Amino acid sequence: MKNTEEQIANEFVKNAIYRIEVNSRMIKKSLEKLSEEDLWKKPNGVSNSVGNLLLHLSGNIKQYAIASLTGEEDLRERDKEFSTEYGPGKEKLANEFFQVLDKAKNVIENISHENLLKIREVQAYTLSGIGIIMHVVEHLSYHTGQIAFWTKILTNNSLGFYDGIDLNLKNKN
Repeated sequence: MKNTEEQIANEFVKNAIYRIEVNSRMIKKSLEKLSEEDLWKKPNGVSNSVGNLLLHLSGNIKQYAIASLTGEEDLRERDKEFSTEYGPGKEKLANEFFQVLDKAKNVIENISHENLLKIREVQAYTLSGIGIIMHVVEHLSYHTGQIAFWTKILTNNSLGFYDGIDLNLKNKN
């Protein structure tokens, strides 16, 4: 039987991957509803388009989950994520984003327990591998909500994230 620390580490990684996959599904559903033109529309001058958010998530995930956890060079150009006014088409942008997400999931799924505890400097922060993974999941979830909200406004449609799931079920103790 595995020791408790290993079980906790494995459970943490399993749940991080689950949350990443849930957010991935929601972003895919949102993108299915958006036109090419909608992808780069902004609600106002101080907000981001879905395209900007996908560029931003890709840059952030590369920096945190991939570069910091693997030791790869950090090549992020954060300002470009927000300054791009009209970038790649929807299919290309989505493919690039989901490739980054798949690579990050692979890194997280294969992280050693020692690497989960190793302390690193990322941007202006000092984080363990656990802290980095928590950041990636939280940051992805935050921007997934923005993408969903803006998509609903642009399309005036439900995104059907929970179709077929009874969310009124009570907890079983």
